[in-house]
Amino acid sequence: MISDELVAVSESTARELLVDLVSIPSPSGDESTCATRLVDFFETHDREVWIDSIGNVHSPGDDGVLLTSHLDTVPGQRPVKVEDGTLWGRGSVDAKGPLAAMAVASVTTGASFVGVVREETDSAGAHQLIQHRDPPAALINGEPSGWDGITLGYRGAVHGTYHTSTTAGHNTEPMPNAIETALSWYQAVSPTGSEDNDNQFEQVSVTPLSFDGGLSDAGTAMAATIEFECRLPPGVEPASLMADLDANATDASITWGQPIPPVMMDARNSVATALRGSIREIGGAPRMLRKTGTSDMNVYATGWDIPMATYGPGDSTLDHAPDERLPLDAFDRSITVLESTATRLLSGDNQ
Repeated sequence: MISDELVAVSESTARELLVDLVSIPSPSGDESTCATRLVDFFETHDREVWIDSIGNVHSPGDDGVLLTSHLDTVPGQRPVKVEDGTLWGRGSVDAKGPLAAMAVASVTTGASFVGVVREETDSAGAHQLIQHRDPPAALINGEPSGWDGITLGYRGAVHGTYHTSTTAGHNTEPMPNAIETALSWYQAVSPTGSEDNDNQFEQVSVTPLSFDGGLSDAGTAMAATIEFECRLPPGVEPASLMADLDANATDASITWGQPIPPVMMDARNSVATALRGSIREIGGAPRMLRKTGTSDMNVYATGWDIPMATYGPGDSTLDHAPDERLPLDAFDRSITVLESTATRLLSGDNQ
């Protein structure tokens, strides 16, 4: 049921919340000040709100739909300014635009809300949620899709560290040293990519994140280490990919992080259907998207068998970019779409 005591939020108040959140630096692991600003917003609008042990901000409401986005950003604060109707600053797109829009829509519709931490690193906030919270009936995850876009799929991810070593010898010896071995391994396992986004989504990618190599301090061994990240599409099991890369790591070892499985939602599920109807309602032409990256929706889909989709204002090509920016009119429209979508889901009218 939708609450009879819903509260209106003015456009100026919504924009003020957005600007404040973007103005507060919140790199992963340091989201507490941003969380406090969200708490103030919900308390000002007479909503119950609390912060859990890991730092997630909860404002319980009607669990017919949960609106959730993340508080954290990648490092590197940028000057915050509003110029010609556009907000510039770190996190304006990824993902404080979606976060602020969802907070406003939660207040105006009565839907449940959670702002989660550490999406940009280990998704600890999302993991905490699926472990300690009952599943809602439906979920909208907040990430930039454009106000008229709906994201249904993300590739999975797994981090690895490759390490190999060889006995030190003269540079002219015919046997490859550890650095050569490591570079050969990477070249062998790294698929040739595609510039086409749809093709990229269907491909496995192996991307190096850092490299370290050289002679040991004692001068007795040559060592090389590659930190890398794999992205994998639906249909590729993380365990299978990890086993294949392990098999190619002759005379080397790989230490693996916790894998995140890929996700692909049905375009006909209730959340996607309600979002499409709400976008059309204000004159938009809905776009169905698949992203080559990974989001907290991957985590939610592993723990909760419920309809879900990802939505939020902003151009995702500006994620983490030095010129990250969000047009305020797109932010306003996204609030309208979220309000309409939440109302449809809470009332059972998903058309």
